[in-house]
Amino acid sequence: MSRLTVLLAVLCAPSLTAQNVHPTPPPEVQAVPLHEEIHLDGRLDEAVWQSAPAASGLRQAQPHEGELATQRTEVRFAFDAAALYVGARMYDDSGARGVRTRLVRRDADMNSDYLEVIFDTYHDHIGRLFFQVNPSGVKYDANGLGGGGDPSWDPIWEVRTTIDSLGWTAEMRIAFSQLRFRSTRDEQTWGLQIWRQENRLNELSQWAFWKLNETGGPSKFGHLRGLVIHSAPGRAEVLPYVVGRSSNVPGSVGDPFYDPHAMDGRVGLDGRVLLTSNLTLNATVNPDFGQVEVDPAVVNLTDFETSLDERRPFFVEGAGYFGLGGLSCFFCSNVSSLSMLSTRRIGRAPQLTAYRDSLDEFVDEPQTTTILGAAKLTGRTPSGWSIGALDAVTRREQALVQRLDSSRVTYTVEPLTNYFVSRVTKDLGGGATQIKLMGTSVYRSLDDSFAISTLARRSSALGVGATTWWGKRTYDLNVQLAATRIVGDTAAIEQVQTSPRHYFQRPDRGAPLDPTRTSLTGLGAYARVARDEGSLQWEVSGNMRTPGFDNNDITFFRNADYIWMSANILPLWTKPTRWYRQLLFIGGGQQQYNFEGDLTDRQLQVYGQMQTLNYWNWSSYWIHRPELFDDRLTRGGPVVRRPGRDIWFASVNTDSRRRIVVNATGQVGCDREGYCNRSFGVQAQVRPSSSVQLSLGPSWSRSASGAQYVQTVTDASATAFYGHRYVFAALVDNTLAMETRLNVTFSPALTLEVYAQPLIESDAYSGYREFAAPRQLRKLIYGVDVGTDSVPAGAPQQHWIDPDGPAGPAPKFLITDPSVTLRSLRGNVVLRWEYRPGSTLFLVWTRNGSSQLERGQIDFRDDAGALLQGPSSNVVLLKVNYWLGS
Repeated sequence: MSRLTVLLAVLCAPSLTAQNVHPTPPPEVQAVPLHEEIHLDGRLDEAVWQSAPAASGLRQAQPHEGELATQRTEVRFAFDAAALYVGARMYDDSGARGVRTRLVRRDADMNSDYLEVIFDTYHDHIGRLFFQVNPSGVKYDANGLGGGGDPSWDPIWEVRTTIDSLGWTAEMRIAFSQLRFRSTRDEQTWGLQIWRQENRLNELSQWAFWKLNETGGPSKFGHLRGLVIHSAPGRAEVLPYVVGRSSNVPGSVGDPFYDPHAMDGRVGLDGRVLLTSNLTLNATVNPDFGQVEVDPAVVNLTDFETSLDERRPFFVEGAGYFGLGGLSCFFCSNVSSLSMLSTRRIGRAPQLTAYRDSLDEFVDEPQTTTILGAAKLTGRTPSGWSIGALDAVTRREQALVQRLDSSRVTYTVEPLTNYFVSRVTKDLGGGATQIKLMGTSVYRSLDDSFAISTLARRSSALGVGATTWWGKRTYDLNVQLAATRIVGDTAAIEQVQTSPRHYFQRPDRGAPLDPTRTSLTGLGAYARVARDEGSLQWEVSGNMRTPGFDNNDITFFRNADYIWMSANILPLWTKPTRWYRQLLFIGGGQQQYNFEGDLTDRQLQVYGQMQTLNYWNWSSYWIHRPELFDDRLTRGGPVVRRPGRDIWFASVNTDSRRRIVVNATGQVGCDREGYCNRSFGVQAQVRPSSSVQLSLGPSWSRSASGAQYVQTVTDASATAFYGHRYVFAALVDNTLAMETRLNVTFSPALTLEVYAQPLIESDAYSGYREFAAPRQLRKLIYGVDVGTDSVPAGAPQQHWIDPDGPAGPAPKFLITDPSVTLRSLRGNVVLRWEYRPGSTLFLVWTRNGSSQLERGQIDFRDDAGALLQGPSSNVVLLKVNYWLGS
């Protein structure tokens, strides 16, 4: 499956987000003022931890829903002028022997006992701040605004833990300067939730209780009372950094720009200013937006651009303040959200080619665009508004080109560009309704004719979204609407119209290509109404993009021109029986039309998921698709048809608490022409000790298609296809890969992570063919059904095609066989040391190597041996930052 989403939030109670009215009064606990100094050591031997009232009486969410927790928990709260303190005692009837703990890096999956304290500091039933710790002192923190928590938020807070004969304890200090709350000198009330995981018993308990089939969230939190905060000290934070890098990269010794052993460095400054207790301004000067994680290797044979996740800390932090609400479904596929921002567009690889004519020989060009500076304002106001604004400026990038006559010229490969994004949200009815307004703008300073004819000068978008809950917040409605406009030279707008996002040049469409346009506008919309609570849930949703919609300059936009609709039902059983602990099914379907009225997608699906008594999770689904029209397969040519297909999938996950955890998945899908896709993958996690984890993920896939696009040939005799021949082939793709990760945690502040991805992939093309006629499924194979396909002696990669034979008028054309075998090995080693709170040292080694052959088949012995022998780039990076603040 290429873009399958299964949303099963009902089984993940701690991270559920929507709200529901609690029928009984919520629990309360009082925070007390401190009259003595607390020595943060995890021992809880100060007097306040004996006298302060405790939050206790937790009830099980799992495995015995609603029953009192089998292990007692007591959590107390105290405060002084600078910080909030939390003292927690987690009793265990087996004492220290019953405690289960692991050493992992901050924000990683603990898979151990833990205590989590969640604050709704505004008490508006929307925002949440997560603070989690396990018995080894490993921290997890996140910032949530209505949706799930954002773990990129890393506030400066301290915690100490101990394990003793009674179980374990945790002692936290959270500075008020790291929190956002209402500005008042009066006593404050915060929303509060407490979760405890007892891994030995697989028991998850909560202080403010809601059922597994309820959506829960901040509106059902308990209350933390008694806080009196006169001021939030520490209004500013500064994070200077220094980076040094050594690169060894392959290249040609004849290239005058080639430097096999390059070294460079940079210094910069990140700053954060707390404008009020609610609003934060982040800014950066000469930013280091390098990432320490490696993007996976991807082989893309589609006409869609490959999109990768954002990993740069400046952009990841606070991402929840930008967006209209996303797309939600129980089960759906091949559908995109109404995305308004993908920050990987900022600092992207230069878009303009540095080779302008045949005289250009060698090029020295940047790999990414330099970000001169960026600033971000985020926060919330006491009146229920949340604000997010981002502005970034990227430098004009130039490439130095040496020509055949040894002269040198300079070309602009990326213009000076400004990116601006802003979103405001208004919360109404205690979080029952949210209204969002978001705008984006991209402006390029185009200073040469090539850039003017290639890139749009200005791109903007404006969107509005609304979410509301009713019926005791059992039902919800999510509506989003956005408009886009791009402006530029006629040649630049023509390139947008003919891109894979639009294909306005398709000769059989009603809205044809207009080469005189200097702008393009469009609308996008999404709506979903659902019952997201109870034992029988349902949803109905729709998604639409008009043919002219395009915000690709600020996000990864796939394609326009569709009207999509979907419906599902979800029965759910959460009470354990002798056969299972939890069980659910999903049944439904979806379909899609383009604006010409062609049915381009339809499917029926059935999904099932079960957790057995031994805590194994099983899931499976079946998808049925009939024969459909395809308005993209010919890549700008007429509509054709694609065959129907059935897909079967199964997965099993073993108990995640064990030293060895296995996840196995398998999938088979076959179309009506007999072409099948098969895949199988296993991911095994091995934990030889509490501080070491090894993950091995071998996978194999074989995909076959009878209509892989190859090329388009102009031929006046091909009148059925408007003077063109759209050439396809049968394609067999074989892939072997291994995702490998080794994590060693020396302490909660010192970790070593190793990642490697060997990948071997082959693509074999054969049986070159064309469709018999538009809007049909039948294909004609050259040399079998029609014409000839001849391969000259000594040139096995060349196929001379005569589409109607020697007697016909159609000219011959050449196909160079695109069959290929790729061998890739990429990975990195990251040593991360938080040598003082907020200050981190990174030492990173990254390797990226690949080679390819025109073989089209996998020879495992030869290809595996070539993984370490081909050309590769090796980069060593040292980064040190130092946090200055309170």
